[in-house]
Amino acid sequence: MGITSKEIAEICGVSRATVDRALNGKDRISPKTKEKILAVAKQMGYRKDLLARSLVKGKTMCIGVLVFDIRNYYFSQLVNTIELESRKNDYFLYITLHEKNKEKEYQLINSLVSRRVDGILVCPVNKGPEFEKFLLDLPIPVVSIGNFISPKIPYVGIDEELGAKDATSLLISKGYEFIIFVCPPLSDKKNENVYTHEHRAIGFQEQLNKNKQVGGVIIDSWDYINEVDRILESSNKRTAILCSGDIYALQILKHLKMRGVKVPQDVGIMGFDNIDMLEFVTPKLTTLSNEIDTVARTSVDMLIKLMNSEPTDTHVLIAHKIIDGDSI
Repeated sequence: MGITSKEIAEICGVSRATVDRALNGKDRISPKTKEKILAVAKQMGYRKDLLARSLVKGKTMCIGVLVFDIRNYYFSQLVNTIELESRKNDYFLYITLHEKNKEKEYQLINSLVSRRVDGILVCPVNKGPEFEKFLLDLPIPVVSIGNFISPKIPYVGIDEELGAKDATSLLISKGYEFIIFVCPPLSDKKNENVYTHEHRAIGFQEQLNKNKQVGGVIIDSWDYINEVDRILESSNKRTAILCSGDIYALQILKHLKMRGVKVPQDVGIMGFDNIDMLEFVTPKLTTLSNEIDTVARTSVDMLIKLMNSEPTDTHVLIAHKIIDGDSI
């Protein structure tokens, strides 16, 4: 049987509460005392008994995470940071994927609840009053990431419209005369939660409306590469492509390279997200960072506070920023 926190307290000559603060990374303890306690704990082979803690607190120390998929670099980076932040707080993750299937999202949330997770982080595909009521009726808290549901559901994201406006303004300031905005289909936005892409498109259009001298078009189609080709072939204006996601920008960049179109000499390209893999791309993609890691950490922090009935902001917008590159 391993050493207990009570025994560590006796060896170090401190209270058990002080030992608990040191082992759990809490404040109100001197660095010297914390260092001594951690050294003794390591030397004596101390291991946290999460089962005992869960029994005492009436919690499983598990968090459910529900996202679209993890082949998308945005979600893989988001989930990675959520896992690291959760682990620092002694929480284990159940990760599952709804794959943009609205019915499956309901089923998976119920499955997570039945597995007694203490709370859920979700990038939702559902929206509307029915889904809002479903979440509010759950016995555990839920935090929505990226896709906003309603003011009653805790949310972490960025100001999508402002971000798109800033990106569009940057392209206009670079002298582009025509801007193509590329995003996934918005045709089912009345029934499907496409909040992030929808509001980026709104921000783009509003900024264009303020600059009548610049033309533009929104392509919300999975056939966006052929649509982009068609527009570029028929236009003689200096054109940039603003993509509502770095993954779309990278696919278009690859296609244009294969066609012999030079970026940025012939066409400018700008992304949205600032995913990690951009460091391996040439030319370096100019993008708008929606601070994926900060969003992830803030979401975990908000959920833990909600699970512990601690006060917290329940609607947090993280400041975005432009990441300069060589593609515009």
